[in-house]
Amino acid sequence: MNTKHIIDKLNPAVSREWLLLLAGVMWSGVGLMLGNYAWHWWMDQPSMLTVGLVILGVALAVLAYRALFRNIAGKNIDRIQAFDNRTCIFAFQAWKGYLIIGIMVPGGLLLRHSSFPKEYLAVIYATIGGALFLSSIQYYAALWKGWSGGRMVGQA
Repeated sequence: MNTKHIIDKLNPAVSREWLLLLAGVMWSGVGLMLGNYAWHWWMDQPSMLTVGLVILGVALAVLAYRALFRNIAGKNIDRIQAFDNRTCIFAFQAWKGYLIIGIMVPGGLLLRHSSFPKEYLAVIYATIGGALFLSSIQYYAALWKGWSGGRMVGQA
């Protein structure tokens, strides 16, 4: 057996539809997790300041989605749809994305365990979490279009 055949046999390949679903679920899951942290931190000390911080977090989430995350998700969807039908399951995220995740996770852990006031940290978590969740809807929309049209979006 040659090396390429062995690698192909071990490759956990899935269809583009599974990649879109996995990406959407991951973005939704992380968005909900971050939002959950924010919500609990805000509910630990409810006040009029908390109401303002919640409104700020939601507004910033929409702004971050429209300014940045929407484009990232769109490029990721285009990248997934350009793949051959069976591609490695880990390709739901670009390599650059894995690098960003590798920086964001430890950064989030450091912030979460720092002395930074949680009600203000919640604004950051709500912003990123909300933007991720809103972006995840694009993956589901692309998946739905592919299913309802009988082909993946972007294919002739």
